[in-house]
Amino acid sequence: MKNFYVFEYFNESEYKKLEKAVKKYNMGAYKKLIFEFYPAIKDGKLLGKLISTNSKDNTESYELKLPTDNMFSKVHGDIVLHYTVYKDKKIILLNTISPEDILSEGHRSELSTYKGVMVSKSHAEKDMFKINLLKKLEG
Repeated sequence: MKNFYVFEYFNESEYKKLEKAVKKYNMGAYKKLIFEFYPAIKDGKLLGKLISTNSKDNTESYELKLPTDNMFSKVHGDIVLHYTVYKDKKIILLNTISPEDILSEGHRSELSTYKGVMVSKSHAEKDMFKINLLKKLEG
């Protein structure tokens, strides 16, 4: 029998909100997370970039970049899963999914889009300026 890891959460309710926002606004990233990344991580295949290790607690922290639209990445940043592995205890601690600000705002209320990119209600002008600038640079 394989040694499976068990998922635990740093803050389960906040994590689930971010996960639902990813599902709502980026279904491709959500499907990859649920059907490929989670099962692989549970099986012990630690995906992503190793960020830090703690030899005292025997932990490793990882960041796993999820598939993200190029324009979304340039405006808001990549969608990244942050998790910590407790090797001795066989536990994966799911910390958060970033960018937290736009994802948590998307969970609280319906976000509008501008030229196909989500726009934050709190700083819509800034986001639209970035989108217009990036579109001009592309074309």
